[in-house]
Amino acid sequence: MEAEFNSWDKKFKNPFGAVQENTPTKWAIKVKGQVQEAILWLTKNSETPVAYHMQFNPQTQMYETEVTITSSGLYFYYFMIKQDDQVYYLERGNFGHGKITQNAQNIQSFQLTCYAQPVPEESWYQNGVVYQIFPDRFNNGLPNGEVLGKKKNTFIYATHEDTPYYIKDEQGNIARWDFYGGNFAGIIEKIPYLKRLGISAIYLNPIFLATSNHRYDTVDFMKIDPMLGSLTAFKELVWLLHKNGIHLILDGVFNHVGKDSIYFQEAIKDQKSPYYYWFNFMEYPSQYRSWWGIKTLPEVNKSNPAYQNFIYGDGGVLSKWTKLGIDGWRLDVADELPMDFLKHIRQRLDKEKCPVVIGEVWEDASHKFVNGVFRPYMSGDNLTGVMNYPARSFIISLLTKDDQIAAQDKFSQLVENYPGTFLKNCLNNIGTHDTERIKTVLDGNEKLVAIAFGLLMMLPGVPCIYYGDEAGLIGKKDPDNRRFFPWGRESEFLENTVRDLIHFRKKHLTLVDGKIGFIHVNSDINGLVRQKGEETIIFVFNKGKSEATLSESEIQVECLPANIQKKVQRELADKTVKSESYLLKLI
Repeated sequence: MEAEFNSWDKKFKNPFGAVQENTPTKWAIKVKGQVQEAILWLTKNSETPVAYHMQFNPQTQMYETEVTITSSGLYFYYFMIKQDDQVYYLERGNFGHGKITQNAQNIQSFQLTCYAQPVPEESWYQNGVVYQIFPDRFNNGLPNGEVLGKKKNTFIYATHEDTPYYIKDEQGNIARWDFYGGNFAGIIEKIPYLKRLGISAIYLNPIFLATSNHRYDTVDFMKIDPMLGSLTAFKELVWLLHKNGIHLILDGVFNHVGKDSIYFQEAIKDQKSPYYYWFNFMEYPSQYRSWWGIKTLPEVNKSNPAYQNFIYGDGGVLSKWTKLGIDGWRLDVADELPMDFLKHIRQRLDKEKCPVVIGEVWEDASHKFVNGVFRPYMSGDNLTGVMNYPARSFIISLLTKDDQIAAQDKFSQLVENYPGTFLKNCLNNIGTHDTERIKTVLDGNEKLVAIAFGLLMMLPGVPCIYYGDEAGLIGKKDPDNRRFFPWGRESEFLENTVRDLIHFRKKHLTLVDGKIGFIHVNSDINGLVRQKGEETIIFVFNKGKSEATLSESEIQVECLPANIQKKVQRELADKTVKSESYLLKLI
């Protein structure tokens, strides 16, 4: 039997992708020959499937049905077709195309995300490029490299070229924290560099008083770590960033604190302390719940009303720092924060007119489950976006693996699963403080790194550059990926390439909210298309060792209307793509 469906084509499903609740949604399938029955099976997660009978429309020559979903959540669907007394199923194939099967036991359903309300959009954020700074490792702007706020039982590297190294005790715990001395003054000193690069916002890893160099072990949420500078220095940083058109996103670590935190220390000293109830003790005071079993990171009881008020109440942590001019927050381990907690964070930040709330979620956040419970990040009342680690996986797969179609299809699913406004708010990356450096992943090949940056700028979502990646910094996983910025030893090729790509993106808003398409030629040559109105942007790259001339017949374009596909194929026909290089074309 022959049947056709394409979830990317509004003739078959309208509207495309995720839908808002109470929005009529139309499905249609095209079947060759007479059909005894055609049914849309639609299931909300963990609920009973519902059958919607499809009626033949003689005008369109398709079987159609329309459904209005009245409650947000995670849905799945497929089609059942009965023809000549045989039952067939139309399941998901590559790039949203329907695929026929008669195996009723393992149907690959299409996902449908239904959200309650769209998330807010900020033009400075969506249209910009973010730069992630690990504060201790970026720059020291004090005279003669002076280091303030030195901590006991730590060491400071002799030079900025030293390789990060952990000193551990016999149990494998870190015995001495290491510092380079980066500070707010250093960031201020490099604002001209960030402006030349085209950066419009910086995301700072934690800045509050802590024991470690990464500062995810908060000691006091209400104090700046003195190694970075004073509160006055922080206010100056905020003021100067804004003066130069650069916004600021802070890292909120609200799932756990450090063992040395003033809150935990009070709790283990006195069970009558109000902080005692902030923590979960199994055997007081030595046995307590900690993050991933790391004893130096006691987990906080997020259901405790006093702690909740401390974080998002009037005069709480979020209120205090946002009132100083903070433009957005990134929430550490967001998938370990209760949904109600996330909602109240969002409510507080909405009150403070700070609508950028980005959660650390590593997977496709539209179908994230924690301990078997669905996390409705897309509903519109909590996170406004997530850190888009799938974008990194997609880019690396394109540049290191042979099966690019699988990588492209997987990313196309994410585009289809996310509400459009949520997708535009996602913080895309090719590296962070938790991953290997992109140059290391790509075996030191700066030509491939340049392609990776090009792909990053082409994707829907906000590009985020991990400090030093644009300078050619290398590093394996933590702590090696947290080297000091190589001032004076930067890769001129990469810096120039990244600067040019950023300025191109900022000039063409098609890269912000245009449709996306995927180009496939062979295992070496692939690419992306973004299209809006009369503007089409093509990015095609060759990761291979030999240049290649493209022929129209071998160029496949997915997820775009047929006329745009043909336009792209004609434009690329007979073009030569050099080895380990890319073409960026505006048509």
